[in-house]
Order: sequence, then structure tokens, then C-alpha cells
Amino acid sequence: MIEWQDDKDVLGRMFVLTGNPLFNNLRNAIDNHDADFSDALSWGQLKSKRWVISELEKLNPRLGTVYLCAGWYATLAAMLFNSKLDPYKIRSFDIDETCMPIADAVNKPQMIDEWKFKSITQDILDINYEKHTWEVWSVKNNRMSKPITDIPNTIINTSCEHIFDFEEWYDKIPKGKLIVVQSNNFFEVPGHVNCCETLEDFAEQTPMDVAYEGTLELAKYDRFMRIGYKT
Repeated sequence: MIEWQDDKDVLGRMFVLTGNPLFNNLRNAIDNHDADFSDALSWGQLKSKRWVISELEKLNPRLGTVYLCAGWYATLAAMLFNSKLDPYKIRSFDIDETCMPIADAVNKPQMIDEWKFKSITQDILDINYEKHTWEVWSVKNNRMSKPITDIPNTIINTSCEHIFDFEEWYDKIPKGKLIVVQSNNFFEVPGHVNCCETLEDFAEQTPMDVAYEGTLELAKYDRFMRIGYKT
């Protein structure tokens, strides 16, 4: 079995072979931050996020400004930027403040391009999904940034199993917004407070005008995904 520290070399080789900056950005993020990427880059996580990209590319919607909720290290944002899709901007929100510098490093080319990508430390229950104003602490300038206002077009949450007040969060999303949501039936994990037994159970939690829904069978659990427009 390959130890995790060897995977950095794999990412470096993939960058040399493909020229895709995603691999180099991931490698640099691992090198420069004290973070455990073993779960974020696990087979189940990557396969689930690749599923998002695959189905969205088939639907080919106009993503506009994307709000990635509970975005963690924002590997999905990096995959979206490196796909056939063309997001205008991506904002990744996570309540864990340690995620912000790592997510920014993973998406560095877009982050330094006038904040086409930016990670923000914020509870997703405190976001106005109609029109949201946010700011972040600037280490370089030793002050808060100027307030920035976005109108999100697409809301993505691939961590619905982690959201304790899920109904409250979902109700905050305005009708007509494009939504991509995932959950699973992996009840054994302590942090999974909102699992669903089946895709049908997940559908009851997430009413929408459905463009796609399906189940991805993984080794230890099933992951459910629904894409559509909030009703």
C-alpha cells in the first residue's frame, strides 16, 4: 500500500505528464499547509466529485457565480475550473477557519485572478442566498477586506450528511436557483448527522424541479445526488 507522503510525488508526476495545474496546486497545498488530505483525496471523495462534474457537463447549465457550501478544501472548485464547465466565480464557504488558506492554495490561479475563487470562513446558515455580502481578513494588509457582494446563481452542497439544521439551510435557498446536492447512507461516521437511507428519502429533503438524480455505489456506502432548480 502506498503511504500518503508518496502521493505528493504522484501528483507531481501527473503535473509533468499532463501539464494540468490542478495537480501542481494540490501538491503545493500539501507541501505548504499542515493538513491531512488523505480523506479529501480519497477514492470515494474524488469519485463523488467527479460524478458532479460528469453530470453537470451532460446538462451543460450556465453556472454563473457558484456558492460551494461546506466547501472544505474546495477540491470540487478546482475540478469545476478544470472542466468543460465555465463558472464565472466560485465562493467556498466553511465554518472551519483552517479551511480558508488551504482552499485558496488549491485554487491559487483563480484566487489571484481578482478573486475568481475565494474561500470564506462563514456558517452556511448565515448566508443570504439571494444577494450576499462578505469580507475576509487580509493577512497581507493586516485588516478586513472591503465588503464584496455576490448574487449566487448555483448552490452546491456535497456534504449534506454533515448539516445538522439541514431543513433550515435548504429553506434559505430562493426558488429558481440551480442546486447540486449530495448525501449518503454512511450512518456509522460520527459527524454524519443527516444521512438518508435511500435516494427517495433524500428527495423528500430536497424538493426541486429535477434535472438529474441518481445513486453512486461505493465500497462502504451509497452516495445520492440530485441536480435541479429549487421549487
